[in-house]
Amino acid sequence: MDLLDIVRNRYSVRAYKPIDVEQTKIDQILQAMSLAPTAANRQPFRIILIHTKGREAELRLIYDKDWFVQAPIIICACGVDQESWVRDDGRPTTEIDVAIVMDHITLAATSLGLGTCWIGAFNPAEARRILRIPEFASPVLFSPLGYPADQPKIKERKTISELVKYENW
Repeated sequence: MDLLDIVRNRYSVRAYKPIDVEQTKIDQILQAMSLAPTAANRQPFRIILIHTKGREAELRLIYDKDWFVQAPIIICACGVDQESWVRDDGRPTTEIDVAIVMDHITLAATSLGLGTCWIGAFNPAEARRILRIPEFASPVLFSPLGYPADQPKIKERKTISELVKYENW
């Protein structure tokens, strides 16, 4: 699959097969993660890989959906502001960097026949408590990781001309 095919085939998976993900595939995904660009190459992120088996009840406190804990693995992408590059306006680039990293993870997973689903609407306090995330780090995004048990729906997208402006707004 070339990159555009991977991008076209990626979708938000909301049903997962009860099949373990091979370590070789996890290793490839983590390699893609480590190659993601970040501002000033600071890599202000940490990834927590969580095996769901036996932890479903506590993980549902983070995000209460059946399909979230149906996948064999959940990924938590955390940001570390103190390691981040800071823009001239004083804002750290941590969340941007974490989003880029998660995008590399989702595209690598898709290329390997795996599914993911970006989750930003989770309970950060429960995530911090359950995953023992230290105060200097913040959970930014979650995604299940596993073999899809559903089919993609047709993606509705705005046209390129609606999204792109040339030279000025």
